[in-house]
Amino acid sequence: MKALILEKPGELDSLTVVTNREMPEPKDNEIRVKVYTAGLNPSDYQVAEYDGLESEKKRVLGLEIAGIVDAVGSSVNNFEIGDRVYYLRSINNLDGGFAEYSVTTAHTASKLPDEVPFELAAVVPAAGYTAYQAIMQKLKPQSGGTILIHGGAGGVGGYAIQLAKICGLKVITTCLGKDIDYVRVLGADEAIDFTKGSVYEDILNLTNGRGVDYVLNTISPDSATKDLEILAFGGEMVVTAGFPDFSRIRFYDKGMSLHEIALGAAHTQGDFNAQSNLARIGDHFGKLLAEGKIVPPQITTITMEEIPSYLKKLKEGKITGKVAARVI
Repeated sequence: MKALILEKPGELDSLTVVTNREMPEPKDNEIRVKVYTAGLNPSDYQVAEYDGLESEKKRVLGLEIAGIVDAVGSSVNNFEIGDRVYYLRSINNLDGGFAEYSVTTAHTASKLPDEVPFELAAVVPAAGYTAYQAIMQKLKPQSGGTILIHGGAGGVGGYAIQLAKICGLKVITTCLGKDIDYVRVLGADEAIDFTKGSVYEDILNLTNGRGVDYVLNTISPDSATKDLEILAFGGEMVVTAGFPDFSRIRFYDKGMSLHEIALGAAHTQGDFNAQSNLARIGDHFGKLLAEGKIVPPQITTITMEEIPSYLKKLKEGKITGKVAARVI
């Protein structure tokens, strides 16, 4: 089968399209999927550049996958051949989405409504599920509150803005100046150009000095530490890229709650309930998409051959929205 393989672990430039990759076979609890579209993510280039992931066969990247069930394992009873599906692949699964066929565990995949095109479904599982878990499952925000969402023009941020609006929140987001109109279309009430250097001063001005009730930080521990300054008393913070430095505040200063998102670790930690939650998120997210309650981010559609160059663009921060590679 045709696939984009990583010839040399640690070298992004070693990604190579081949036509003789062996087709994966599903195990008892797995399904094989004919891949129609696969999404690109930062973890793809991060894994490609990591030198400590030697494996028994060459790795196929691609975490976000949408396609049609082609074969099922002997113990699978929740999918049939021909079902439309989408899912978040385990990082330990060497048969990823940048190939004509992929496999995954049946209890982590979701059926895809007919109304949702593969190109849209393939840019949801990593960014969309992360945003969903952060807003809907971790924060469970009260309507009327205010949230700061970093990087509103990115994958997680774009979905988070829309989920926050569904929950009745006022949304403040950061982005590049060129993306301000884009994040406003997604629903942001206020957009701040983070290159101007006055993000936290602007947030305090917008909230009359109180700060925000909720923060979604997808940037870094340093950024999350700065967020402590504008988190209102009793506020909640969700982090995806590292904890803030709590030595900057004293106990009782904030009365805050902190939530960590480690979405893909559900696969690697082996917790069946956490893994099954991925499918539950996908089931609900698919309904939101089918009902038009979540609009797609700006999607750039490319070919398999273009994946390496677009992973470099993603690494350099040159992508607005999401990128989907059409495999079929």
